Amino acid sequence: MASPTVAANAYASLARMMDSGAAAKGPEAAGPSFSSVLKDAVGSVIDAGRKSDAQTVAMASGKANVMDVVTAVAETDVAVSTLVSVRDKVISAYEDIMKMAI
Repeated sequence: MASPTVAANAYASLARMMDSGAAAKGPEAAGPSFSSVLKDAVGSVIDAGRKSDAQTVAMASGKANVMDVVTAVAETDVAVSTLVSVRDKVISAYEDIMKMAI
């Protein structure tokens, strides 16, 4: 189970991504596009998984301690859980749209 600190860091990271995307596009854009936010989120999940794998291999070879591995795995767990929640919301929104009468 992920700690509240790891979850807070994940949400803060997402907020920074959203803020930097809006600032980079200028005042005429309301914010980053959904596709860019989704791409960044998937990229961060992949990076967290790679970091977790690297820490696990380093621990197996005696170059890392258990705490680093547990932290990396917890961060990956939070990232995957967040991505799954977003996926579920997107699917729910799609289903609601499909139920609408034209």
